Amino acid sequence: MTTFGGGRQRLAQQVIDQLRAQIETGTLRVGDQLPTEPQLEATFGVSRTVVREAIADLRSAGFVKPIQGKGVFVADPKAHSVLPLTPVEIKSIPETLELLEFRMAAEGEAAAIAAYRRTAEQEAAIREANRRMAHLIETGQQTVEADYAFHMAIAAATNNRFYVDVLRHFGPRAIPRGQFPTLPEANDRSYLQKVYAEHVEILSAIADQDPERARQAMRAHMLASQRRYRMLAEQQ
Repeated sequence: MTTFGGGRQRLAQQVIDQLRAQIETGTLRVGDQLPTEPQLEATFGVSRTVVREAIADLRSAGFVKPIQGKGVFVADPKAHSVLPLTPVEIKSIPETLELLEFRMAAEGEAAAIAAYRRTAEQEAAIREANRRMAHLIETGQQTVEADYAFHMAIAAATNNRFYVDVLRHFGPRAIPRGQFPTLPEANDRSYLQKVYAEHVEILSAIADQDPERARQAMRAHMLASQRRYRMLAEQQ
């Protein structure tokens, strides 16, 4: 099964909703091991990529935790019912969701335009920003600036100054995790690798000069962030 973009995100949300419901109703209890990836694929009729996205988001929200060499287990709700956010972080959640909604529209179109307008030099700049982010993830350094540079490089590749102006107006605060430094995922390597993988899909579509695929890849990237921060809002 192959799914892409918004369709894959919708399938991931369905898996999240059903697993979360099982956890909240006690069908899956604290300490229970989740079914294996192949079992979840068969149960929900989705791809392994969809399953992994759903588990990653449930993990980020504190509903499950992986144990090396054993599997993924239901986490203790008392330990994650309220994540240790500061008052400023909690107050910024609604604005973060609004910004992601705006960016989905603006940057989805920017990615599509970049796919057919980008020069070889502009594509190289996007690729270099993504390579820089990969290096920072591997070395355990902060990635917000590199993440922002990746999106700015795409805006520049539209050759339309308004896309650049809009993203420059927000600055690095456009990257949500930069506004939530106390979130465990802000420096979680597996989470950051997932973000990087989403960037790779966007870059691949732009490099292939496929506007629709680029648009959908960017939308999927923003939808994944929206989903994570909506779950975060529900926990406060």
